[in-house]
Amino acid sequence: MSTKGKVIKCKAAIAWELGKPLCIEEVEVAPPKAHEVRIQIIATAVCHTDAHIIHPKSTESVFPVILGHEGAGIVESVGPGVTNFKPGDKVIPLYVPQCRKCKFCLSPLTNICVKLGSLENPLLGQKLMEDKTSRFTCKGKSVYHFLGTSTFSQYTVVSDVNLSKIDDDVNLERVCLLGCGFSTGYGAAINTAKVTPGSTCAVFGLGSVGLSALIGCKVAGASRIIAIDINSEKFTKAKGLGATDCLNPRDLQKPIQEVIIEMTNGGVDFAFDCVGGFEVMVAALECTTVGWGSCTLIGVAMQNKELILSPLELIMGRTINGTLFGGWKSADSIPKLVTDYKNKKFNLDALVTSTLPFDKINEALDLILQGKSIRTILTF
Repeated sequence: MSTKGKVIKCKAAIAWELGKPLCIEEVEVAPPKAHEVRIQIIATAVCHTDAHIIHPKSTESVFPVILGHEGAGIVESVGPGVTNFKPGDKVIPLYVPQCRKCKFCLSPLTNICVKLGSLENPLLGQKLMEDKTSRFTCKGKSVYHFLGTSTFSQYTVVSDVNLSKIDDDVNLERVCLLGCGFSTGYGAAINTAKVTPGSTCAVFGLGSVGLSALIGCKVAGASRIIAIDINSEKFTKAKGLGATDCLNPRDLQKPIQEVIIEMTNGGVDFAFDCVGGFEVMVAALECTTVGWGSCTLIGVAMQNKELILSPLELIMGRTINGTLFGGWKSADSIPKLVTDYKNKKFNLDALVTSTLPFDKINEALDLILQGKSIRTILTF
């Protein structure tokens, strides 16, 4: 029986308040309106950002909300005016939209889009649909969307600018990682830093984003990749993906940046902060070489709102930049990344620690917070 035009009842994980586990609830998902698409989510991964939103100190939260932004699924129905998607299409929801009309989308210099809703902080936008209403209801209450995607639901509704169609023959339990973690880290190396062949790199933090940045450095032809983490158990995986050296700051007698400078005759060409936090950001910048060293910031810790630097760091030729979603023009780039995955240009399997049923979502959140999981895939 067709569900088009009808409310769908399904399972979703709802965050009702800060600091509390997500609750598996029955929700009602309304049909898509104009330029919207309703999707059946097949697989979704858990990202640190999802945990960040429900952290007791979070200031970016609204409740109740359905989180999740790293998923893949199948189009169930489309609203009026949707021409580029049809029921049955395999798709990846995009937390960075691409409207193709705003001044940012029309510029080759950025992948930001005005449809993000907040150009100061992406976490503050896309909490409702374009008409300022929600498509989710639970226990008679309207439920907020998250980053325009809300993949922690068996069905979700997204704008057609927050969606990319992909090939029918791909494994959704792997390419869901293109929705955030992999694309962000890999793109930071390929697009933002533009790592060059023969260069030296340092990657701080070996979670999903850090390992993806490491893969990007390797694909770009870096000759030396120094991987840094406070959990030495991650080093075997990092070396398997191309790290030439691994350092644990807790095992060193001097600051990590000093050690890297000594190892590399004055500092690396490229550094990536995939952790967030003031100390790591500074270490990442300071471990780059004078003259042309480039530091790319990817992770932002919740408690750190400022970055204090000496202007001399920059006057002496270092640069510091940041990246959102790895600099990819989202809807245009995801199909190309899927093709590269199919052609084995990179290995997404290496980033998947485990696969769990959707009901175990709180266990998956705990694993990532404890550093025991790179990515856990949840399936319905």
